[in-house]
Amino acid sequence: MKMKTSRAVLLTIIAIIIAAYVLVPFVLVVINSFKTQAAIVQNPVSAAGASFSQFVQNLNAVVNNKNFVFWRAFGCSAVVTVISLVLLAVFGGMAAWVICRNKTRWSTVIYMIFISSMIIPFQVVMLPLIATFREVGRFVGLGMNGTLPGLIFAYCGFGGAMTVFILTGFIKGIPYELEEAAAIDGCSPEGTFFRIIFPLLKPTIVTVTILNGMWIWNDYLLPSILLGQSNPNKTLPVAVQAFVGSFVKSWDMILTAALLAMIPMIIVFLLAQKHIMDGMVQGAIK
Repeated sequence: MKMKTSRAVLLTIIAIIIAAYVLVPFVLVVINSFKTQAAIVQNPVSAAGASFSQFVQNLNAVVNNKNFVFWRAFGCSAVVTVISLVLLAVFGGMAAWVICRNKTRWSTVIYMIFISSMIIPFQVVMLPLIATFREVGRFVGLGMNGTLPGLIFAYCGFGGAMTVFILTGFIKGIPYELEEAAAIDGCSPEGTFFRIIFPLLKPTIVTVTILNGMWIWNDYLLPSILLGQSNPNKTLPVAVQAFVGSFVKSWDMILTAALLAMIPMIIVFLLAQKHIMDGMVQGAIK
């Protein structure tokens, strides 16, 4: 009994240390967003000098700053994130269903390709990716490189592997008799997927959507490569980086801009964290 208590205390201490390590930078961003430049320089780790009125002033200065264009960047991030998540959920679910229900050598090979692509770092393929996008754009007559549709297409490619991997594990636990009953009733394969399988995937799709959403919203490297710094259509992380480059030690503006970019995903995570855990637990049980 004493050993179990000591182990629990040790795990609690380790968890507190890890939580502090993760949360301290975020707390410093929040605190300093409520302070003036002089107060930040004087003591950046203290809450002295922080006030809500100062945060409102910093917020107005950032949102209305011509070098930031917050609302345009917010709209670009929202469009890219929402469309990418919808496409990943629909096409990822389709791919996972076909892989599970068609046990052939080719389906196994395709599934292994999906899994193996998850271990390849993006930095290895980013330069070939740009060249490929240029060639694809010329072939289909569309400018894929430097456009939002091209960025969405890239996110679907990079996020598809994890989406298919998680959904495949869940679909394996769905009884095949449900699909047989739908086929007997005259339901087409498309109808079977969208009327029977897809609604059952809701818990796991919510989990995958939130995980992919946090990654897409916060991603900096892929948009900066495909869109470029001079492109007027920037996502929020790229816009924040460009905004930081336009200031010299204006930490009140810089940290407020960073906080603005983080707030949407923080709200989404706090509202959907229950669905994340439920989806992970159900996927593990399946």
